[in-house]
Amino acid sequence: MSTSIAHKKRRLRSDYIYHQTHRTRWFDNDMYAHLNNTVYAMLFDSIINTYLITHCGMDPFTHNNPTLTTPDPSSSSSTSSSTPSKFKSNQVGIMVSSYCDYFSSVSFPDILDLGLRVTKLGNSSVTYEVGVFKEGEDEVKVVGGYTHVFVARETMRPTREGMEVGVRRGLERLLVSDDTAVGGGGGKGAKL
Repeated sequence: MSTSIAHKKRRLRSDYIYHQTHRTRWFDNDMYAHLNNTVYAMLFDSIINTYLITHCGMDPFTHNNPTLTTPDPSSSSSTSSSTPSKFKSNQVGIMVSSYCDYFSSVSFPDILDLGLRVTKLGNSSVTYEVGVFKEGEDEVKVVGGYTHVFVARETMRPTREGMEVGVRRGLERLLVSDDTAVGGGGGKGAKL
């Protein structure tokens, strides 16, 4: 077992900064009576995109509405540590890689707690890590995630300036200082 896999297997709920609850469905189970592998990709997508929409200004429902204005992300009213972002991004995140490591199975009717953190934040890219826990348990069942590259909507290419400031600020709140840290929260940001 590689060091990174061993560290992931020891993840605890407290190692993640942002959390979301998911109630499994009968439909999620496969013929072996545990969650089908494809369900994990949907879970990762749900928690990551919920965070991007509520804390990073990535609003897919209003991005084409010409009546909306994009506030200056440097103004004090555009972001707050306790409220979702008012900033509206002009970029989109394109997935360029993904992974999933399975340690223990879950199945319907389990209630899951998903935890999210950022393990790497580049000029135009971010790598997320999602931990999957059964409600009431601290031991991780699955660790996975993916890398987004933020690109201009019009060109679908990264910009010279990189990731927009409003998006970066939201993602910095999830950034962990050491992605091998276990059991202490490991993150720089406050719990959200």
